[in-house]
Amino acid sequence: MSADVFHVRQLPTHRGPAAWADILGPGIAYPPLETERTADVVVIGAGFAGLSAARRLKQIDPSLDVVVLDAGDIAEGAAGRNSGFMIDIPHELTSKDYAGSGGDKTLISLNRKAQAFGAAAVVDYGITPDFFDASGKINGAGSAAGDAQNQSLAQHLTALGEPFEMFDAAQMSDITGSRYYRSGLYTPGTVTLQPAGYVRGLAAGVAHAGVAVFEKTPALSFEKIGTDWRITTPNGTITASKLILSVNGHLESFGFAQKRLMQIFLFAVMTPELNEAQIAQVGGHSRWGITPSNPMGTTVRRIDTGQGGNRIVTRTCAALRPDMAARRGDVARAARVMQQKFNARFPALTGLAMEHAWAGHLCLSRNGVSVAQEVESGVFAACVQNGLGTARGTLTGIAAAERALGQPSEIVEYFEAQDAPDMLPPRPFLDIGANAALRWKEWKARDE
Repeated sequence: MSADVFHVRQLPTHRGPAAWADILGPGIAYPPLETERTADVVVIGAGFAGLSAARRLKQIDPSLDVVVLDAGDIAEGAAGRNSGFMIDIPHELTSKDYAGSGGDKTLISLNRKAQAFGAAAVVDYGITPDFFDASGKINGAGSAAGDAQNQSLAQHLTALGEPFEMFDAAQMSDITGSRYYRSGLYTPGTVTLQPAGYVRGLAAGVAHAGVAVFEKTPALSFEKIGTDWRITTPNGTITASKLILSVNGHLESFGFAQKRLMQIFLFAVMTPELNEAQIAQVGGHSRWGITPSNPMGTTVRRIDTGQGGNRIVTRTCAALRPDMAARRGDVARAARVMQQKFNARFPALTGLAMEHAWAGHLCLSRNGVSVAQEVESGVFAACVQNGLGTARGTLTGIAAAERALGQPSEIVEYFEAQDAPDMLPPRPFLDIGANAALRWKEWKARDE
């Protein structure tokens, strides 16, 4: 596509709190943009992708004038709403056992580059190490079907030469305090994040490095002015020669990849901080993370004081919403389902009222590709993370920064070689068919 001006169709709409941010208390407040100014590069979106792009830009050329704009507050969007797993091994959400097909070794290598990039940022920016914990994760199985899916993934990991460990029911109970799981597959390479804490640390770090960060400053449009782009916000403008769009599914809001992106919402709940008696009732380790053996199952995390208090997070249910806004009824339905999932895993705490319930927006393409290329002259996308925003977002942000500055790399080459996202079926067939399929898969994975 080619145009001289792009107007945003809609801004992000969030349902429920960004709980990972809420439990940390207020972060650093950055001002809104209220002036006219110029920059070398403007980054729209201050999540994993946008802040990684800003960091990489400054690594390549510390003299660059870089501006980051976010429509809301830092970590109030997707970064405060995801499950916080930065995963290295195959983790394809549309696969029956995450294994996917093809390109695994390349993608594993790239995912580990994203982890190394994050680990270096933790050191360079003085981010709390608990917010970036290289503790691994467990695929939990609650049924014979879950066992079979874990065995399938184990065969795939063996073929790749990747380490893993199988846990039996007793080991799972010792770790989680729950007798729900009959087995688990542990992989050591995952980083479990306090995602809001990590992203706040990235923002503070790039700001200290000279990046101008503006909150509550949505980009309403950007227009070609000569060889530059002028970005208009509610109370200001910025003119820059390069623009990076790190807005994930909202790439479509700016007019790109129309009718090619699946706008999906996942849902989660979080307990209040557990008291000493409740901690004793649960037992198990104080910090762990479980992804379900079936991707449509239930993710559970236990965190401790280092990550925001002794709490349990439960995530399940999905809905496709092409209008990019979850409905209030979506959150209410998912919260009821997740209360049941929580009760089944922790019967000693049955009925414990959740403190937070929320929706998180992710974006998939039918063919599993991202959009991390130059989409207009001087406009670089770092979008479509396919539900893997912590690692894939980091990678697309790095790629956009390197591509914008003409810096060749393996990461740039990987995304440049990807096809465009496949076209989606027309509405309303997409809405009806996709949501029916999601409910069916959710039911089949009910024990996971």
